[in-house]
Amino acid sequence: MYHKFKASQLFTGTEMLDNHFVLVTKNDGVIEAIVRADEAGEDVQELNGILCPGFINTHCHLELSHMKGLIPEHTGLVDFVLQVVTQRHFPEDEILDAIAKAESDMLAAGIVAVGDICNNILTLTQKKLHRLHYHNFMEASGWNPLIADIRMEKSLEHYHAFQQAFPEHTSLSPHAPYSVSDELWSLMQPYFLQQILTIHNQESTAENELFQNGTGDFIRLYEAMHISNPAFKAPGTNSLPAFFQQMQKGNQVILVHNTFTNQEDIDLVLKSEVAVSFCLCPNANLYIENSLPPVDLLLQNKLNICIGTDSLASNHQLSVLEEIKTLQLHFPHVPLALLLQAATLNGAKALGMDDVLGSFEKGKKPGVLLLENTAIITRLI
Repeated sequence: MYHKFKASQLFTGTEMLDNHFVLVTKNDGVIEAIVRADEAGEDVQELNGILCPGFINTHCHLELSHMKGLIPEHTGLVDFVLQVVTQRHFPEDEILDAIAKAESDMLAAGIVAVGDICNNILTLTQKKLHRLHYHNFMEASGWNPLIADIRMEKSLEHYHAFQQAFPEHTSLSPHAPYSVSDELWSLMQPYFLQQILTIHNQESTAENELFQNGTGDFIRLYEAMHISNPAFKAPGTNSLPAFFQQMQKGNQVILVHNTFTNQEDIDLVLKSEVAVSFCLCPNANLYIENSLPPVDLLLQNKLNICIGTDSLASNHQLSVLEEIKTLQLHFPHVPLALLLQAATLNGAKALGMDDVLGSFEKGKKPGVLLLENTAIITRLI
């Protein structure tokens, strides 16, 4: 048995087709074909809107879902980080309830896969229900070189717990350039080999300033948290050139935020042999820094752009469609098809899931969404 869907438009994962085409799937959601309407035969469901593969949320912190609404907007990154660190500790049952609700909300928002940052194992039980596809990034951080061993040991504890349940989709990743010492980078290297890696990149001007001059707002963060790294010497560059070489053993690198990335940084990335994706989280950027990434610059360089929601600590919802709407509002000249590709196939590639998700190619099972006026989502499969 087959389902046949015909809508006003059909987005395949790479291109927007008109209403002369029909999507054919098996009962279980596996894609059979895209055929011309006059060749589709009978029992075609006619719908108003855009047919689209399920969305990929390439960057999320599901474990912070209990922090929704706790941190005010526009604090700037340093004060945001300080508040996350001091306010994240809640009773475990409240955290688990918030995780389950946030996952259900993502399902309702048409999301089929998530690149999720993990600093503990609190999301593991929920993920074992396999309601969504996940790639789990065990986050390691520690600016003080004296605690590198301790931090690595803790991250590996989480890594092994997740790897047992998700052997193909668990990897160890650095938090951010401003939070990983040279010693911790060295300890992580063996775990990078041929893995999918991610890192928060250039989320604030203060991050670039730290690596350019050794000054700026992150000095205040270190003082507030009583963190010392006397060995650090500013290399006189933006942050991306300062750390990017450390990630070259990876198979795929996802740079997240990129709010203050420039052409020089991009040129460095383009010379790399590692596949690199640039993940945009515009609603979180507006929430924390009240800034947006240089979308036009990223598009001009034909980069693999994908979309994430970040966490409910820095967003009002976990919805890829809401991220698309924000990008449309601020960059109205960008074609919808490009944004939908970022939200589907590009994200699936970044997470190593494009063999199953991201596009309506025969044999895949990407989920089928109906978007009405890019506002209402109906999950057809």
